[in-house]
Amino acid sequence: MLTVHHLGVSQSDRIVWLCEELDIPYELVRYDRDPVTRLAPAAYKALHPSGTAPVITDDGVTLAESGAIIDYIVARHGGGRLTLNVEHLDFARFLYWYHFANGSLMPCMMMLMAEGGMAQVMRDRAGRNLTALETHFADNHHWLAGEVFTVADIMIMFPLTTMRSFISLDLSPYPNVRAYLAQSARSCDFGHVEEQRLNMAIYQARSCPPIS
Repeated sequence: MLTVHHLGVSQSDRIVWLCEELDIPYELVRYDRDPVTRLAPAAYKALHPSGTAPVITDDGVTLAESGAIIDYIVARHGGGRLTLNVEHLDFARFLYWYHFANGSLMPCMMMLMAEGGMAQVMRDRAGRNLTALETHFADNHHWLAGEVFTVADIMIMFPLTTMRSFISLDLSPYPNVRAYLAQSARSCDFGHVEEQRLNMAIYQARSCPPIS
């Protein structure tokens, strides 16, 4: 049985959303952050040597890293859904944006929590990345891979929503990105779980506040 170990306000948001979109059976085990340190509890850190979210267990397999987990679930339980095959005209676009979230956007946003000159460098880089997203949606693309919702859209939600619980990021200069966020959030339908159990930042994006 696939088990998603869900840490509130973390990258495990992606995994819960993926399972719901695929409409596959899974068990949800909820963990809460320490209210003072905002870190994961010891029980969560013990799940995997990385000590970070997300983590899944599935028939003897314990896996961390959100990208790896998404690939695993789509291949093993999703029949390849929510991806594009290599023959698809938008395959290259899909592949780029799928890796863009963790490869480009998240690293510079993480550095916004630092101080000094490097923080400004990373703020500028984050601005360029957000401008790239803004331009993409200005070209009448509904989703990152074009006209089809894919796991790339699930991946990008964490830096655009959940990460803003930890850093201040003004999205008011990016109206197309904000419209995309609102569209994504409204499309979510977590029919198997109650919203209050999840503590997922994507729900807040339904009204799309520009400043976290």
